[in-house]
Amino acid sequence: MPEAIFQFPRGFLWGCATAAHQVEGGNSNNNWSKWEETPGKIVNGHRSGLACDWWGGRWLEDLERARDSGQNAHRLSIEWSRIQPEPDRWDDEALLKYTEMLRWMTRNGITPLVTLHHFTDPLWLSERGGWESEDTPALFARFCRRVVKTLKDYVNLWVTINEPNVYILSGWVEGVFPPGKQDLKLAARVFTNLVQGHSAAYRIIHELQPEARVGVATNYRSFAPAHPGSPLDKLQLGFVNQVFNRAFNNCLVDGKVDLVFKKYKLPQAAGTQDFIGLNYYTRDVVSFNLLKPGAFFHQRAFPAGAALSENHFIANVPAGMWDGLKWAHAYGIPIIVTENGIEDSRDTLRPRYLVEHLHQVWRAANYNYQLKGYFHWSLVDNFEWERGWTQRFGLWGLDVDTQQRNRRRSVDVYGRVCRENGLSSHMVAELVPDVLDALFPDH
Repeated sequence: MPEAIFQFPRGFLWGCATAAHQVEGGNSNNNWSKWEETPGKIVNGHRSGLACDWWGGRWLEDLERARDSGQNAHRLSIEWSRIQPEPDRWDDEALLKYTEMLRWMTRNGITPLVTLHHFTDPLWLSERGGWESEDTPALFARFCRRVVKTLKDYVNLWVTINEPNVYILSGWVEGVFPPGKQDLKLAARVFTNLVQGHSAAYRIIHELQPEARVGVATNYRSFAPAHPGSPLDKLQLGFVNQVFNRAFNNCLVDGKVDLVFKKYKLPQAAGTQDFIGLNYYTRDVVSFNLLKPGAFFHQRAFPAGAALSENHFIANVPAGMWDGLKWAHAYGIPIIVTENGIEDSRDTLRPRYLVEHLHQVWRAANYNYQLKGYFHWSLVDNFEWERGWTQRFGLWGLDVDTQQRNRRRSVDVYGRVCRENGLSSHMVAELVPDVLDALFPDH
């Protein structure tokens, strides 16, 4: 049979995503390094330690692997505590190291997408109240000015804040991220300050670099009612969609905050997003539960029958990617899939997960959505926050003790997609045959 191919738009960005604290190693001056020292905060007492030793120089070999496998882009973050280790001290040597990384990327055909805040804060900032403090948006803006002024010759795609919804939920509602609080009033305050920090950074970036494109990376969780005919389940569905998926990004459109339990205006936020960064991993079904007042009377579960990741952290629901892309499309601006992946140390589910989700991305492109790129999470196994080293998301595996990289089958799958700028029936038949009939029924 002739080869069939789902072709992506010309110039599509193909890469992987990383975050500074998760790959660099040797971070000892941020709130996460302190959090790791507290017993019971990280699964099995794990520490980030050397992580993937990027700060020691191993970023080069990992990015060479990415380039040689066909990737033409990479998303990374800048560690605030390295650039500004003390309130009144800047480390230009750290900025030079990031400059070296970005210069190498641009000279080797890899387009950088740079995140300015990815969950970590300098210790001195957290000691001053962190994002609970009304001073922090201005301090963040000052940091952004320093970074963008130095790096703008190599970067024109910026994410100001990664997953503000997860950062707030985990740090101030569930308490599993620092500062480990459960306080809705403080959560709303942090929401306000993050919006203000983003808005200030957005304007600074465009002042320094008018041609830049600036967005926020949002963790989109696909939600569905457990019982489609239940009004109470639908009520809960609307609640979680609004608070988790919509509130932050909607505010960047019209400057209006709707947290359901609290509504107010932040007019300075209106019109401060040039693209949507979409992080999608999985779907939940939502139901009303009178016995869960602390969770606003809702509970969540994975869809019945969905294949689960090895720690039951992610359900393989490609249709949820389509939901997320439709949600992003409604904003009327370009879309970049800034994260998508699955924990899978044995690399048994990842090839299927990858291909099925990319098929949904292709569907959206075929509907003329303004899709500009896709970034897989992640390039190499990295430190996964409160879950430590128990989750393996990398295309390449990592032996934490020896720093040895191990090539997984998914490298070949993703590499073929990147090089062909598409999903071909021949590639799927060769590398992921169990989804061939579903994706190419007439092959």
